[in-house]
Amino acid sequence: MSDDLIPDFELPSTGNKQFRLSDVKSKYLIIFFYPKDDTPGCTSESQQFRDLYPEFVKNGCEIVGISRDNLKSHDKFREKYDLPYDLLSDSDEAVCKQFGVMKMKNMYGKQVRGIERSTFILDRDGKVYRAWRGVKVPGHAEEVLAFIKSVTA
Repeated sequence: MSDDLIPDFELPSTGNKQFRLSDVKSKYLIIFFYPKDDTPGCTSESQQFRDLYPEFVKNGCEIVGISRDNLKSHDKFREKYDLPYDLLSDSDEAVCKQFGVMKMKNMYGKQVRGIERSTFILDRDGKVYRAWRGVKVPGHAEEVLAFIKSVTA
């Protein structure tokens, strides 16, 4: 998927806004897809990106998180954990499908369809610069930041 051009998309965003890919002005956009607001892994991942956010911004990045949760859930999650970046609601899974993150997963012995935790870096032209799929939360945000620093140095 590296070097794939992502077609422009628009999603409802926290803070009663609309996010449009073509409106992003930063050098890089980090999009992390996560399964569900306020669950242990998703909370930890969101907090890691929060804690490193100033470093990402200093290196020319903007960050957004995307899940299928509604905006009310996103707004509560964002406020509860003081997240400095927007969360986007993809309730119809259009953008999730565009990035190929919808997968069958095992949950408590049952097959369920859900978001595979994934992170993508897009350049200013909307091209996928780097992708991580099947992300393990511990240390992931640091790994993404180290990659960004390596390409912006």
